[in-house]
Amino acid sequence: MKHWGLALAGVWLSSMALPSAAQITLEQLQKSELKTEKVGDGLYVLCCLGGNIVASVGADGVLIVDTAQYAELVPRYLAAIRAVGGKKVDIAINTHFHVDHVEGNRVLGLTGTMLIAQANTRDILTHDRTVNTVSRAPTSYPPFPAEGLPMVTFTDRMQLHYNGETIDLMYTGPAHTAGDTAIIFRNHNTAALGDVLNTAGYPFIDTENGGDLDGTIKFCETVLGELRPGAVVIPGHGPVGTYDDLKAYIAMLKGVRAKLAALIKKGATLDEIMAAKPTAEWDARWGNPMRIINRGYLSLTRKR
Repeated sequence: MKHWGLALAGVWLSSMALPSAAQITLEQLQKSELKTEKVGDGLYVLCCLGGNIVASVGADGVLIVDTAQYAELVPRYLAAIRAVGGKKVDIAINTHFHVDHVEGNRVLGLTGTMLIAQANTRDILTHDRTVNTVSRAPTSYPPFPAEGLPMVTFTDRMQLHYNGETIDLMYTGPAHTAGDTAIIFRNHNTAALGDVLNTAGYPFIDTENGGDLDGTIKFCETVLGELRPGAVVIPGHGPVGTYDDLKAYIAMLKGVRAKLAALIKKGATLDEIMAAKPTAEWDARWGNPMRIINRGYLSLTRKR
């Protein structure tokens, strides 16, 4: 499978590297590259400035997973959808509440798109919220406008039959946030995991909005158990991956968790854990470990 990426400076943009809305100009948005990858008959991944978007295009219409970081990008990915035979977006599923995955709701909600999310995601969007990415100052957001709020929610599971496909939406508990949804396209043996899976770097666990390291592992293991070998896995950020990539990702998460837990048991502080470099064996593949150590430490110590 050919992998591709959005490219500013020719590199994948992980969620850690994403610029804030205030740092992006309209000109940069217009010049940013948007690419389309076909992952199956009628199933595509669109990559733009922000998170990946999955699009199912067929006789019933267009269903997408996530709606992009910038409302200005919506016309561009709608054009990409039209290029593969789609028209307007009929259904949009939000994997979680972070702005790089829901901002397009503001546009699509006004056009009649049915917006779907796990109940906790909608609830978070209705309140003031602050996201601390660790790599920069915390950012606060006001309640989301009514037109952009999901109008259909579920608690644990929901099933759609669309474009000849059985599509399962699953919630396994807190993971990347308090309300993450896995979307499994059964006929394609393909899953979209949102930001619980990041193939471009270590994941960010939003502990201040319900995120949990153990829950992240549980989410990934549950999804893996729902797939068959040879499956395609689509991350919130980074290249499209495989069944074996998800297995390796889970092994990394478990390894990092074990290292952190051992140091915490010895009474190590966060600074001491950072100095001990517990992720060293994975850093060549996954990059800067600051956030996984910081958020992992918080996730594990708040349970004691």
